[in-house]
Amino acid sequence: MSERPVRANAAVLVGLDFGAEGYAESLEELRLLAESAGLRPRALIQGKRQRPDSALFAGSGKVEEIGAAVREQHAVAVVFNHELSPAQQRNLEQALDCPVIDRTSLILGIFARRARSHEGKLQVELAQLEYASTRLIRGWTHLERQRGGIGVRGGPGETQLETDRRLISNRVKVLKDKLVQFKRRRDVQRRARVRGEVLSVSLVGYTNAGKSTLFNALTKAGVLESARMFATLDPTLRHIKLPSKREVLLSDTVGFIRHLPHTLVSAFRATLEEVQRATLLLHVADVTSPTAAEQQAQVEEVLRELDSQDKPRLYVMNKLDLLPETKRESLIDTAEVVHVSAAKGIGMDRLLQRIDELIEQDPIRQVRLQVPQSEGKALATLDAKAVVLSREYREGYVELEVQAPASVLRRMTSFIVE
Repeated sequence: MSERPVRANAAVLVGLDFGAEGYAESLEELRLLAESAGLRPRALIQGKRQRPDSALFAGSGKVEEIGAAVREQHAVAVVFNHELSPAQQRNLEQALDCPVIDRTSLILGIFARRARSHEGKLQVELAQLEYASTRLIRGWTHLERQRGGIGVRGGPGETQLETDRRLISNRVKVLKDKLVQFKRRRDVQRRARVRGEVLSVSLVGYTNAGKSTLFNALTKAGVLESARMFATLDPTLRHIKLPSKREVLLSDTVGFIRHLPHTLVSAFRATLEEVQRATLLLHVADVTSPTAAEQQAQVEEVLRELDSQDKPRLYVMNKLDLLPETKRESLIDTAEVVHVSAAKGIGMDRLLQRIDELIEQDPIRQVRLQVPQSEGKALATLDAKAVVLSREYREGYVELEVQAPASVLRRMTSFIVE
């Protein structure tokens, strides 16, 4: 590529309308994604097509328009709101004399910037390598001229390409082996939770729906809250106590987005096992978004990929405080939907009560107990893990009426009065 003036992190965005639903919202997402990747969008090129051009995706006339914007803005990159084939990406870079980034590689780059844990970094690297393995040929187009008319295989360029593929293949194997070790460790932890009858609830939802803010409101965990896309990559788990005094393990997971790359869903499958094994899913949505229904559909699509479409769920419509008061008053909670503001703490008690009602495992029973006063440990357990409805002190005994989870009552069998 030739030398030309560039403007720091300036980027030209490209979005073509092929008649799909949510086109305008997808362009706004592209802008947010570009900014989250550290780019500065300076121009947006739009157009309508029935189908992508096989060579240039956008067609030669539109590519000329993009090229003019690149020169005018001194852009360092062109970002397409679509997935490009290796050949299309190569052809565009040659035509525009500028790096071209498609939506998948943009999201992969953001994940690479956001990953903090060792496992998260390994998962991102795996996704990047699997994506790059289909594009290795881009670096070796000059060989076509060297091989022209010879008709033999095994030249120096092909050897280099094969070497690169073998190196990527070997690294992918190493990464998968390491991730299997992390999975085994989590499996041990999960088995311990099952033995301890720990119930689990997972937050799922579109990116930037406010999951981490809700997580903090429920757990006081202090997890990073950010308007940036994909601010949360590594799952966070904390215990919360429900009104029945049952304890559940709440997990915060990575946000979903339309056209989430399959390589990422695959790479993060181990992390997203918290979703697969959850007792209940809290599907968090931004009640202020004009495309909330479409975003929910995108989340449901990813849940299907995770074989979690049949999980019990509660829809949590977040950011209630951002709606006009008249609109807020018209919203009604139902058996499946609760309206909250995680940022303002509105609706948290209703939400916890509804979670309590929806979890069928470890059911609550009401019983009468007669506990010797000498059984201080049993009495302390009941105070901590049961709702005590009445308490009377008799000679040497305490008579209690309690509502408690079955797991707690199993330890109190000898004190239950039939």
